[in-house]
Amino acid sequence: MLRPTFPLTAVVLFLTAPLAIALPPPEDLPEEVLRPEIITEGRSPIDGEPVTAQEYAEIQQEQAERNLPPTVNADIQQTIFLLRLRKLLQTISPF
Repeated sequence: MLRPTFPLTAVVLFLTAPLAIALPPPEDLPEEVLRPEIITEGRSPIDGEPVTAQEYAEIQQEQAERNLPPTVNADIQQTIFLLRLRKLLQTISPF
């Protein structure tokens, strides 16, 4: 009668293989640490044009100030509410 050798082989390989073979050595510094640089330019989130850091900060501040919810007509709000309620009821009831 043949005995399965796969589990024994797998255990032996697992125990003899180094546990962290894919990790770099601890003394190896990442490229981001070796090459520090200050980012002084970027792209506008509005149209993708190159902007300076100051212009980017101004755009972010303007967008934060304008972060108000849009006003919607009361009839449209009622319609949206009814559609959401209908969708909820359709998920609960199959009819």
